[in-house]
Amino acid sequence: MPLNHFACANCGFWQEHFDPPDCPVCTDVRNDLPPDGWNFLPEADVAASHDGAFRQVADDLWAFTTSPQLGLGGTGWLIVREGGNIAFEAAPCYSDPMLDQIAALGGIACLAASHPHGYGALFQLQRRFDPPVVAIHRDDLAYTKAFAVTAPYDNTLELGEGCTLHHVGGHYAGQAALHDARGRRLFCGDMFKIDQDADGRSTHVSSHKAFHKDIPLTHGELQRYRDVIAPLDFDAVLTPFEYAPEIGRDTALAVLDEALSRPPQVRRHKL
Repeated sequence: MPLNHFACANCGFWQEHFDPPDCPVCTDVRNDLPPDGWNFLPEADVAASHDGAFRQVADDLWAFTTSPQLGLGGTGWLIVREGGNIAFEAAPCYSDPMLDQIAALGGIACLAASHPHGYGALFQLQRRFDPPVVAIHRDDLAYTKAFAVTAPYDNTLELGEGCTLHHVGGHYAGQAALHDARGRRLFCGDMFKIDQDADGRSTHVSSHKAFHKDIPLTHGELQRYRDVIAPLDFDAVLTPFEYAPEIGRDTALAVLDEALSRPPQVRRHKL
């Protein structure tokens, strides 16, 4: 059997493999196992059954999504900037029109993601644009069989002027957040879970170790989040799944402070 890229039909995680025996994201405590057993989809099958879309969120920010939803879903963010565009997180699959749109916007100079739930089809972006910087924190390298990491890092990594990766840990050992100082945005990975209504307005925010299981973070993990983001200025939070312009630094810190004031427990903070 030839080497191929396979997506887990349950969560959407990609592996480059001959015949995947299981999915490391689904077997992890943060996700559920597929109730009907493993189903790994070759790249050609995913391409034939899925399409995608893109939209401009701000002057310098684009969002890329896949339909129908593949696995956990997720959004690929593209920050358009002089000196080279930065792609953070990835859509579960990229159609040719999606890739052509990225090319029309200037391609990709730096490619990064917060943690495995946001990896999506990073391998497609690397294959098409061959960015010199593909940055994943050293503690999550075990999840990167589908693409090649060129820039593992320790605590911080500057991707461009005003755009810096910060290791935050917590939800995943290697989880990172991307601070976009110019755009006053924090791409926070799954540091925060944002609940939104049908109109896309944020209603609740919370912080978990495992969303599906409602496992809380420890005080040490919450304090690490706080220590990292407290010095950063931002007016909006973006997860792999949501854009939340209602949540700035003060709100994010208030959620963490409330959680630090009591024994570990998952509690959704109403906005």
